[in-house]
Amino acid sequence: MMTAKHVFGTLLAALVVMLTGCSGLPSSGDMPPVSTLEPEPYEIGVGDTISIHVWRDPELSQSIVVRPDGFISMPLMGDVKAEGKEPEALASEIGTALSEYIRTPEVTVMVTSPASKEFRNRIRITGQVAQPQSVAYQPGMTVLDVVLIAGGVTDFAAEDRAVLHRQIDGKYQSFSLDLEAVLEDGDMQTNHPLQPGDVISVPRKALFRGEL
Repeated sequence: MMTAKHVFGTLLAALVVMLTGCSGLPSSGDMPPVSTLEPEPYEIGVGDTISIHVWRDPELSQSIVVRPDGFISMPLMGDVKAEGKEPEALASEIGTALSEYIRTPEVTVMVTSPASKEFRNRIRITGQVAQPQSVAYQPGMTVLDVVLIAGGVTDFAAEDRAVLHRQIDGKYQSFSLDLEAVLEDGDMQTNHPLQPGDVISVPRKALFRGEL
């Protein structure tokens, strides 16, 4: 005759097996490759420093940081929306507006400090790592690189249940990672190359999974 303790143990074991086999996430082996598409034209963003040069009119030329509201201030023109525009488009808009005050203005706009791009191109790692990080993307960077930058995983990390979140067609999709295989067995199958915007999360070990 089974006691209540035995019944509970049997149910707990069945639950562990079920949860282990049904993570619900696709393997990162099914993850699409890092994008090899040509980069899109650069759009000015908040925090960018841009240099505006008006030929033969140094008083109108300036170097300015795009404000948090996405605008810059120009002599004669007042506030001008810069966020979301390509440098050539902004130069054309400024030139058209200045033509009311000076004859045939020639305007060039250059992004001298692309702060917004650097922020968008960062990679994040969160959860059970020594130092959760937001790091600047570097070409060739892999999952292992970011884990090492974060100081490795903690003793409470469920390494085989790590997840890589990647933005695909404008939406984040999640893929399973096996950091235990990478770190302890040298199995590089899930040591994937990363791309800007990727997020790696390392969950904590769970008692109901039999990990503690």
